[in-house]
Amino acid sequence: MPFYEYRCKDCNKLFECLISISQADQTQNCPHCGGRNTEKQLSVFAAKSSSTAGSFGGGFT
Repeated sequence: MPFYEYRCKDCNKLFECLISISQADQTQNCPHCGGRNTEKQLSVFAAKSSSTAGSFGGGFT
């Protein structure tokens, strides 16, 4: 399940929820104030890459 980021329009706090894709567009409760006046935010996708920069072929001597 992915993390989604939401902003509460009542208290203006950001929070994350670990929920299924099918529930992502449903209103989520704000953990700070308990409000349901929330909206899903656009999140930046992050990916981890290997740290082999500059190592082409590796191990050849």
